[in-house]
Amino acid sequence: MSSHREAPGISKDPVADNTDTYAFVTPGDTVTIVTNYLPAQSPAGGPNFYEFGDDVLYEVHVDVDGDGRPDVTYRFRFETTVTNPDTFLYNTGPVTALDSPTWNRRQHYRVSRIDRRPGRGGRETVIAAGVPCPPCNIGPRSTPSYGSLAAAAVRALPDGTKVFAGQRADPFFVDLGSVFDLGTLRPFQSLHLIPTADAAGVDSLAGANVHTIAIQVPISHLTRDGSVPTDPMAAGSVIGVWGAASRRKATILDQVGKLGRGLGLGLGALASTAGPWVQVSRLGNPLFNEVVVPMARKDRWNALGPAHDAEFARYVAQPELARLLPVLYPGAFPNLAGLTADRADLLAILLTGIPAGIVPGFQNFTGTTQADMLRLNVAIPPAAAPDRLGLLGGDLAGFPNGRRLTDDVVTIELRAVAGATYPLVAPGYTPDGAASLVEDGTWSPPVRPLLATFPYVGLPHSGYAVPAA
Repeated sequence: MSSHREAPGISKDPVADNTDTYAFVTPGDTVTIVTNYLPAQSPAGGPNFYEFGDDVLYEVHVDVDGDGRPDVTYRFRFETTVTNPDTFLYNTGPVTALDSPTWNRRQHYRVSRIDRRPGRGGRETVIAAGVPCPPCNIGPRSTPSYGSLAAAAVRALPDGTKVFAGQRADPFFVDLGSVFDLGTLRPFQSLHLIPTADAAGVDSLAGANVHTIAIQVPISHLTRDGSVPTDPMAAGSVIGVWGAASRRKATILDQVGKLGRGLGLGLGALASTAGPWVQVSRLGNPLFNEVVVPMARKDRWNALGPAHDAEFARYVAQPELARLLPVLYPGAFPNLAGLTADRADLLAILLTGIPAGIVPGFQNFTGTTQADMLRLNVAIPPAAAPDRLGLLGGDLAGFPNGRRLTDDVVTIELRAVAGATYPLVAPGYTPDGAASLVEDGTWSPPVRPLLATFPYVGLPHSGYAVPAA
């Protein structure tokens, strides 16, 4: 949650687990897309510190015509190198540069772009190769001056694109310990079916790290006609974004490692892979697979693309959480309890985008194809004073118009499910008073120490400073 361990299958494969996807307009007519992997990392996770998977294909997809299929794709492939096979240590001294000889296990990556927009050919083109990742943030002796070390891993490409891949502090905030204890929200738990005294929320991810893939792209590289839209009401101003991870269809284990070495997989490798890539994780809107899709169908959702999401629309139209809230909080949601109609508001927010005429001066409608994507209107500039509630707070640049690192998506989606957005499509409906107050209580700015420039996600927590869980 947002998509940390959200499905039975991917919870066993954290290296390929897309925990969060963000997409937002940034200065210089650019869009920044962030996809995070490897959830809930303990910063002191040595001696085998966290890293991307060499056997995983990481992708960022952009849909420009609303059919739920990728028109522009950025692919990231990683390669791990061990410089000293005779030590158990991640580093044998301070790592002061990305090429420090004391850094024993390092990663580089290649970025390629596939452009399927009209007239672009659809071929895969490598746009960067041999780009270094920074090391994990071990501590003040092993990784001194970590900020400058990580900044050196930001690569600016000739076409105006910027890329970064490496460890970061998890920007997502949520009270996992509370919400999965029978839907408890600490600020309102005195109203719970099993009541206790109200309390402040506890941010379960406050000390956790993730691995981030971030890319900043000129807007013209992502729109259907290659323009930089200025009219928010124009259909061509909206793109759909999601992240994904895939593995090869077949894996062969070799007990003594000979097969792996023979295929050039490195000293002691015990596996080889073959066959086509098979998607094992994806993420567009936060909490979609986590909270909307039933457990028995979550793995299937992860294996499909957004173009197939009409299959899951009934769970959006009649969300289980909307039925649970009146039961878990007796008397707090009487109007929600009586709401039996399909939730056209949620179907729009999550699966088609919001059409023009619903919110003054705004739309992020991509058409009638129901697809779970972050829909971003690139003609809406960054907000001068962002509101954590995004569109619910009157901030047109915030979720569900894309998703910024500071958007309080748990609160926004809880309030939407509780009925706060239903009057947009049914003006006669009156939301319960609790619908505009419900939240998990983890918002207390600044929630995370973010950066003012790309890649924006804050520096990772130090293993020395944060003990292993």
